[in-house]
Amino acid sequence: MRVKMKSWLSVVLLALLLVGLLSAEPLAQTRTKIRYALGDVISIDELPLLIAVERAKARGVDVEITAFKSEEIATQAVIGGQADVGQGTPYAALQKVTVPIRFFYQLSALQFFPIVNKEFYKSWKDLDGQEIAVHARGSGTEAIMNLMAKEQGIKYKNVSYVPGSQVRALALLKGNIKATILDAANTSYVMKEAPDKFIILPLGQVKASDEALFATRDYLEKNHAAVVVFVEELTKVNRQINANPASVLDERKKLGLLKDLPAKMEPEILPFFQDAVKSGIFPNDGGGERAAKNDLEFYSLSGALKGENLKVEDFWYLAPLKAALAKVGN
Repeated sequence: MRVKMKSWLSVVLLALLLVGLLSAEPLAQTRTKIRYALGDVISIDELPLLIAVERAKARGVDVEITAFKSEEIATQAVIGGQADVGQGTPYAALQKVTVPIRFFYQLSALQFFPIVNKEFYKSWKDLDGQEIAVHARGSGTEAIMNLMAKEQGIKYKNVSYVPGSQVRALALLKGNIKATILDAANTSYVMKEAPDKFIILPLGQVKASDEALFATRDYLEKNHAAVVVFVEELTKVNRQINANPASVLDERKKLGLLKDLPAKMEPEILPFFQDAVKSGIFPNDGGGERAAKNDLEFYSLSGALKGENLKVEDFWYLAPLKAALAKVGN
């Protein structure tokens, strides 16, 4: 009797195990991986992205971020199929390739500050025939500096590409570069470290994307559901930060993000997001057609885009964003 009971229990346990395995298989199959190419060092700016990545993961979408040495290399990874989604504003590069790459989400609008060592320069005119450093070829930082050169009637001697606003800030403090353009957090850091050494050059009203997401049209269509989940989470994070900038500190601590951030940058986190919210750089709606039109105008004026009568649909694919907004609310 005991033998029969043991045999019966073994059969039941085996059946339960098989059921568990079978039921787990569809769950495993529903997970989607997005290979994300970032052409920058991961720092304070990426906290909204990192928070959204963790939330998307909880919903079955694994966003795997790879930090490349430059935006140019990250863009090539998407064009060549080594990455699925890229981050940046490589309009000039994407206009030249035959692969149908499309932007689909605005992470943030431009908020940068041209900053110079006042021992050498005190105005835009002083930069005529001088060297400057920007983030990457085709980046928003380069576009801003090119646009200002046009407006000021000057020409730079040389443009160096130094990825990472934090890297450029440290190089500025060390005297390795004398003129560059930084984000809000690193501008604040530099001015606190050496308030009498640098000045910020005036910059007119600039409306364009600083960071936007792009992928091939084919990828966006074939992976629509996963992309929509990711866009939903990005949008919800932006809205949370816009409602309460301090929430990013709580999320960072809860999720264990940016553990290797230099101690000197810790106090800059909250002021950065407070200033960003005041400036409206984090869109509540992913930018959409408004961002696309602003980008086409700005990057055309700066010389990054060529041609006239440029069409939004030739550069942006808004279906994922529209689907996400339908779920989270416009």
